[in-house]
This record gives sequence, C-alpha cells and structure tokens, in this order.
Amino acid sequence: MKSDAPMQPRTYLFVPGTRPERFAKALASGADAVILDLEDAVAADDKSAARVAIATWFASAPTEDRSRIVVRINDAESTWFADDLAAMRRADVTSVLLPKAESAGQIAATRAAVPGATVLALIESARGVACVDSVASAGASRLVFGTLDFALDLDMDIASDASGLAYAASRIAIASRIAGLPAPVAGVTPQLDDEARLLSDLADARRHGFGAKLCIHPRQVLPIHAALRPGEDALDWARRVLVADAASPGAARLDGRMVDRPVVLQAQRTLALARD
Repeated sequence: MKSDAPMQPRTYLFVPGTRPERFAKALASGADAVILDLEDAVAADDKSAARVAIATWFASAPTEDRSRIVVRINDAESTWFADDLAAMRRADVTSVLLPKAESAGQIAATRAAVPGATVLALIESARGVACVDSVASAGASRLVFGTLDFALDLDMDIASDASGLAYAASRIAIASRIAGLPAPVAGVTPQLDDEARLLSDLADARRHGFGAKLCIHPRQVLPIHAALRPGEDALDWARRVLVADAASPGAARLDGRMVDRPVVLQAQRTLALARD
C-alpha cells in the first residue's frame, strides 16, 4: 500500500432518499460517506419522489458535500433501475452503490449509464459471491458485503452466530485484493443500542480483511472510527520504522528486527489510519 494512496471511507451511513431534511445531518454526523438510499428504505410508490429529492439536493449542495455522497440505486433486475440511472446521470451524481451485484455486465451497464461515476458493488447473494471475481475486475470501485440479504438468500440465521458469513467474506476480500481495489466494506449491525455487538462485528470483519463498515445510525460512526484508529504504541512503532528506514534505506534494523519493504509499508498503512 502506497503512503500517498487516497484515503478511503471507513464508514458509510445510510439515509432514506425520501428524507432530505436528514441529508445535512448525516453529513454532519462524522461519517466519511453518506449513502442516500433509493432501494430498501424507499417504498415502491415513493421511488420517484426520492429521486426528485436527491436531484434537488445535488443541484445546490456544495462540492465538498457532493463528493461524500453515494446513492444506492435499485438493482439491475428491478423495474426502477433504468429510471434510477437516468436520474443519477442528470443529477451528475459522482458515486452509486449497485445492490445485488452479480455480474460484470451489471457493473458495465451502470458505469456506461452514469459516465464518470464510481460504482460500488453490493455483494449480497450466493450468485454474487460466486461471481465476485468478475464483478471486482469489471470496473467496480469497491466491494460491499450485504450480510443481511446474503444470510436471507441462504436461509442463514446470523443473529447469534455469524460464522456462516466467513467463506463469503474471505471471497470478497480476496477478490478485492486481486483486482487492486480498496479493502471491502462490511455489512450493517442492526442492533442500534449494542456497541459491543457493533465492535465485535467490526473486529470479525477486520480479521477477514475488511476496512470499512456500513452504518444505519449516526451513533455507530464514532465507535467504528475509534476502533479502526491505531493506538499510541502502534503509531510510535510506525514513526520509528520510517525514521530508521530513512536513515538506512533497505538495510535498517529496529528492535532487533530487519526493516524490509513489507515492514515499511505496514508502518505507512498504520500512520494513514491515524485520522479523526
């Protein structure tokens, strides 16, 4: 990982597309990115109104706010897909989240319909996991694991035991790495008042190589950021590694250990995570 690589969001906070009065509040929550939802959070009869609300907001939003917005459109097999894409193109949306991503063709169609926008692929079905390598290499900007829908697709109860997600999580993380994508995004924790469960879910996702998490309430944002931030001991080690490497590139030693390229890259990665 290069030290000058762009910082990726650690948290993505969902907001229903029908609630424009919440858009600014979500952006002020501290979340790195905000997902304006046209899919699950919006009833069928309200899809059109949600598109209008999002387009209206984009028309007057500051550039710095627009850059933090992702719009979750409806899936490629739905009757709303084409209208969503047309609305996103007209509104000049810069990032969309494609649910139920299952093929390279779906990614290509979304990118072609909204030129210049990045496409995050939500993997949330058995077919999506089986085809995750082609999805990752088709131009997706990041993979996201839709754990609740995936569990539903496989008739899996993850309320008390989420171990059944491990295989899919590993497939998604490995596909991301092979395609040169950022570490994938973990699914939501629906227990709003259970910070211990939130952090346990995050720790499990981190063990599988994930680097961010979906949020469904603002109170989930800051605990995730704190958990992902390296401690002072780790930061001190990383700074000393870079000082040692600068003094003797390729031949440094620190605390009895050779400072080779992987160690330097790990130090750079650790320091990159030290943000508010």
